[in-house]
Amino acid sequence: MSRVQLALNVSDLDQAVTFYSKLFATTPNKVRPGYANFAVADPPLKLVLIEGHGEPGSINHLGVEVETTDEVAATDARLRGEALPTATEDGVACCYAVQDKVWVDGPDDRPWEIYTVLADVEMAPGELRTVQPGDDALCCADAPESAERCC
Repeated sequence: MSRVQLALNVSDLDQAVTFYSKLFATTPNKVRPGYANFAVADPPLKLVLIEGHGEPGSINHLGVEVETTDEVAATDARLRGEALPTATEDGVACCYAVQDKVWVDGPDDRPWEIYTVLADVEMAPGELRTVQPGDDALCCADAPESAERCC
């Protein structure tokens, strides 16, 4: 099952977790320092909360969680066929998970990721997006400003 992902910047993670737990009648799937995510069944939604990045209440990024790496690759091929610049990350540790993903930036540089989760992993908070669409070079370690965009 695919589901849309909405990643929000929040000022108080505990308060946000309490609110969204009540709103969607579910508990978080994963909680780490400055980070939480919900796998909401109805409506199908991956809600990600990121504390301390960007303007509280603003969208950090958007995405689509898919089931397989093949779906990620097919989306990458389709987007490239539409002449959209993409950036891929295979086996990247991001948001406390090992993921395969493709990034594309929408209008107004709004980042979108299409990804699949391969495994859980522990990591340092703030290590997020490592490549930019149109630039397959790693950038997170060299350009900390890219860490504002996460998965």
